[in-house]
Amino acid sequence: MHVPDVPAAEAPAGAPWWRDLDRYQWFVFLVATLGWLFDTMDQQLFNLARNPAVTELIGATPGDPASAGQVDYYSGLTTSIFMIGWATGGIFFGILGDKIGRAKTMMLTILSYSAFTGLSALSVGVWDFAAYRFLTGLGVGGQFAVGVALVAEVMSDRTRPHALGWLQALSAVGNMMAGLIGIGLGRMQEAEIVESAWRTMFLVGLLPALLAIPIFLKLKEPERWKAAVREEEAEETAGGPESARKLGSISELFTDPRWRRNTIVGMILAFSGVVGLWGIGVFNADLTRTVLRKHYADSGLTPKEIGGKLTFWASMALVMFNAGAFFGIQGFAKLTQRIGRRPAFAIAFVLAGLSTATYFWLLDEFWHIFVFGPIMGFCQLSLFGGYAIYFPELFPTRLRSTGISFCYNVGRFVAASGPLALGFLTKSVYADYPEPMRYAGITMCAVFLLGLMVLPFAPETKGQPLPE
Repeated sequence: MHVPDVPAAEAPAGAPWWRDLDRYQWFVFLVATLGWLFDTMDQQLFNLARNPAVTELIGATPGDPASAGQVDYYSGLTTSIFMIGWATGGIFFGILGDKIGRAKTMMLTILSYSAFTGLSALSVGVWDFAAYRFLTGLGVGGQFAVGVALVAEVMSDRTRPHALGWLQALSAVGNMMAGLIGIGLGRMQEAEIVESAWRTMFLVGLLPALLAIPIFLKLKEPERWKAAVREEEAEETAGGPESARKLGSISELFTDPRWRRNTIVGMILAFSGVVGLWGIGVFNADLTRTVLRKHYADSGLTPKEIGGKLTFWASMALVMFNAGAFFGIQGFAKLTQRIGRRPAFAIAFVLAGLSTATYFWLLDEFWHIFVFGPIMGFCQLSLFGGYAIYFPELFPTRLRSTGISFCYNVGRFVAASGPLALGFLTKSVYADYPEPMRYAGITMCAVFLLGLMVLPFAPETKGQPLPE
């Protein structure tokens, strides 16, 4: 049974933002948050499983320096293919979200990413593994745009940035859940309870997303979107289909000068952060495995026991990274409310570059994971809190889901070259260096400068209502 979609009674001046929410707004917020939380959990399970999965699927020996370059290459390749699926699905489902509605599209994305995450466990070779990752990416890419658009349109102008900041921050909980799953399965692999931890990870990743599906059956479409549909229908009736402004029109993103500028700015901002995270940051798990393996060289442990310990530490690195990410996203949300969107982005890009280079340069001991990991997560993921708050403010209702997904995912098509670039630098340019991934990661931190360069062209939207 639906809770009536009516405005909440206005809270007293100075009251916390959440006091303004009515029951249905709380319901929408929790549902969208669960969908995105389980989505990010599935993403991070892949990051943990990628290296051991590729090692097994290409028949390489774990820890063998002779095959390390090949493992790094295919790890980067499968990540790029996943990102291409992510971008493709993001654009497709983003347009669909404007055309058929936010709630219906969200259901489709959850079914997609949960089903193909589970099927990844059945991989027999690196190419069918890559195919499953592409199909998983389709659903993963669509979830963000429709979830953010849904929350943005249901909330008031006062509560919107706070709700979107929390939605993105709680995605870090999904990432940490993946890390805890990895820690548990690493211990189970050490004890030989499970034969292959990475396959079990993907099976576990199937279940939580499916639990969210019945909740979505009670969602209804936002009144803003319904009004946009009625407006399109009225324009078609009055002047014919040619004169109507179309829901989900990509062409309008570029024919209208205002939306064109916002689209280009959004794409470049997203590209810089996405390459920083998916071309560098998420490979902290792989770097952790490479760097810490030397600590077990004379331990007398079997390869399976060493593999279990490295899975544990790679998972711990993921938990620490995302513990920092939670506070970084919250920090961005608070900072942008005080100083504005553009200054907050400028600070975040500078800190993301410095913290990432520091992590890749200094990581060498177990305790470094607990110090440098949270700092890098805080700085890198603060940018994504900015995307959740800023992108809905760039587009009108009829183009909001399309515009958000276009910015976030067209940039991702180009950003898919990031993992390949990291793999190329690791395998070729810095191949003769000890632990070459260090130098590859530091080199790629230059991508954060691109985000800084586009900020002078970005509109400031602090304190303004959603555009129409």
